[in-house]
Amino acid sequence: MLEEIPMRDAPWTRRALLRGLAATAAATALATPMWPASATTLAQVRERGTLRFAIYKDMPPFHVDGRGIDVDLAQALADALQVKLALMPFYADDNMNDDLRNMVWKGHYLGYGPADVLLHVPVDAPLMEANPQVLLFGPYCRERVAIARRLQALPRLDTLEPLTGQAVAVQGQSLAGWLLIGANDGMLRESLHTQWKDGTEAAQALLRGEVVAAAGLASELETVIRNDPRYAITPLPMPRAPRDGWAVGLAVKRDSMDLAQALTQALTALGQAGQLREIFARQHLEWHAA
Repeated sequence: MLEEIPMRDAPWTRRALLRGLAATAAATALATPMWPASATTLAQVRERGTLRFAIYKDMPPFHVDGRGIDVDLAQALADALQVKLALMPFYADDNMNDDLRNMVWKGHYLGYGPADVLLHVPVDAPLMEANPQVLLFGPYCRERVAIARRLQALPRLDTLEPLTGQAVAVQGQSLAGWLLIGANDGMLRESLHTQWKDGTEAAQALLRGEVVAAAGLASELETVIRNDPRYAITPLPMPRAPRDGWAVGLAVKRDSMDLAQALTQALTALGQAGQLREIFARQHLEWHAA
């Protein structure tokens, strides 16, 4: 059974950069005050009978309007622990440090949170070092910046040069957008279409023939392109883009070790049973272990 915990309206919108390593690196420069909420133990979760997951709002294909990969994964993990699921959807703050503080170890000043678990966190050593109150673990997928292109218009894309003067769709306030806007002294700036809400909208513009290429996160592009042979999705061909991407996992309070261990065992079992593959396939993505 799924319960959704209501949230007060937040004044911010999601910064897509939070899903990339650039946000993680920026977060290491910030100091975080130390007054964590008490750790959630596995015994407490089972006694309560509910596991509370914080998930990002408006993050296709992981969560949109109560559906997506992270929703299905949270349900599968709650089922594995034999408890009910409670979702705490929230808007991302300005950096990953704030999200970890608000949703994992302290709670928001508006009275929302913390949850027991936060999904979709970069499993990154500098991020953990900057946030000693949390434990990052359980990578369940790998994300990367990518570009989709119409093969008839762009049969090869080893560098950004073939995109010069070509219409390219990308969300402006995203890691892919910032990389392309600043690439090669701004050579693509005039031909970029940056009005899209996210990478899925950019990919849809590509399918409609409005642009020759669309950039964003690989998951955003793949869930729209869906293995269409007319298109190719490849890593963004520029040195500043993290070509190997980053692992995406879970976060709990640092002292919630037994809960983290139980969730890690559940994730392993889901992968071995093929359930993770099925969860990703529902969003037209192929699952690969992180």
